[in-house]
Amino acid sequence: MNSVRTGRARRRVTRLVMVVLAMVIAAACNRPAPVPGSRAVGPGSSDPGHAQTRIIYTCPMHPEVQDTKPGQCPKCGMDLVKKEITSGGAPAAPAPPSSAGPAAPGLEEVAADAGKAALAGIRTVAATTTTLAGTVRAVGTVMAPESGMRQITTKVAGWIQKLYVNTTGQDVRAGEPLFEFYSPELLASQEEYLHARQVAGQFAGSKLPEVQRGGADLAATARRRLELFDVPAEFIQRLEETGQPQRTVTFHAPFAGYVAEKVALEGQRVEAGMNVMTIGDLSHVWVIAQVYEAESRVAQPGRGARVTLPYNESVSLAGRVTFVYPMLDMESRTLKVRLDLPNPRLALKPGMFVNVTLDAERERGVVVPDSALIDTGTRQVVFVETSPGHYEPRDVKAGLRSEGQVVLRSGVKAGEQVVVAASFLLDSESRLRSMIRK
Repeated sequence: MNSVRTGRARRRVTRLVMVVLAMVIAAACNRPAPVPGSRAVGPGSSDPGHAQTRIIYTCPMHPEVQDTKPGQCPKCGMDLVKKEITSGGAPAAPAPPSSAGPAAPGLEEVAADAGKAALAGIRTVAATTTTLAGTVRAVGTVMAPESGMRQITTKVAGWIQKLYVNTTGQDVRAGEPLFEFYSPELLASQEEYLHARQVAGQFAGSKLPEVQRGGADLAATARRRLELFDVPAEFIQRLEETGQPQRTVTFHAPFAGYVAEKVALEGQRVEAGMNVMTIGDLSHVWVIAQVYEAESRVAQPGRGARVTLPYNESVSLAGRVTFVYPMLDMESRTLKVRLDLPNPRLALKPGMFVNVTLDAERERGVVVPDSALIDTGTRQVVFVETSPGHYEPRDVKAGLRSEGQVVLRSGVKAGEQVVVAASFLLDSESRLRSMIRK
């Protein structure tokens, strides 16, 4: 019994001596000492302390397609690419935590040294805090304003004896003669007015006030009749001075403009109310812009706008939306808005196409180039360089986009380095690593 106990004590002492000896040797070699009861692991061992490398073949377009031998992708037919996957080994140092938010689920961080990053074309810029002004571009059509169009008509039937303005598009000045008009009714009205003036002169010598007043009223009524027939005041004054009725009456342009339409010809009979010609004032024009339904938020009266010519962008006119049409075009799914613009030197001609830029809303926040955003339709991702050579995917929420910039409402803070080139390469590598890990 004593011999058994003595043997056990000797074995304990032997183990203790071996552990102490191993600790001394480890300290001398600058290696961690083995834990009692542990076993050494060789190069071919599956211990997690040693890295293992295996080779797979995957599709560059579909990283979920993997095989152990070369071949072609069953989805797109591309040749599978050889890839070495290293597993095990000492755990990599974790990337520094980000204050903006966790990495995007389903994606893995990608590490690349300076040489690989330069070869892949990875480029980063710092996110900044600024105010982004949005714009909406639309195509507009120049139109003559309806309020500036006027038809030239006659109040009585008659004949066009002579046309002074005889071509469509002709420039017309205010007060310029348009045509000479003969009407038996106008001729009879002139004679009635002259007779009424003669009678009024005879009644003026009467001692009865009622008689005097009756003669004056008769002459005023006959004159008023001519005025209601749009006979010019100069014509009536000349009629009073000469006392002789004129066969024709000359009608003049009520305002300056251009002849948009000419209907009557010389010698043609026209009826009362018939359109002889249409004159339009083009000193101001309308621009009808078509805004897509998805961008109809900018279709508001008072919204600022700029108009440029497609063939000459140096011509820029500023204006505002004056009217929003209440109906949506069912075929093009566009909403029409109207701009009232001055037309110096008649640069804008009816029927012309122009470029319209409407001012949209403004938003202040973290702004990055639009190329940094990977928008899949269901999620929005950017890659942030958390430390040199480490690119972390982040889920973000994009806001206003304008002029190649986008506001990120969440996921990134000002000052962080965001990848703006080769983002899709990082996205493919990140997805591949995530699938391999799964």
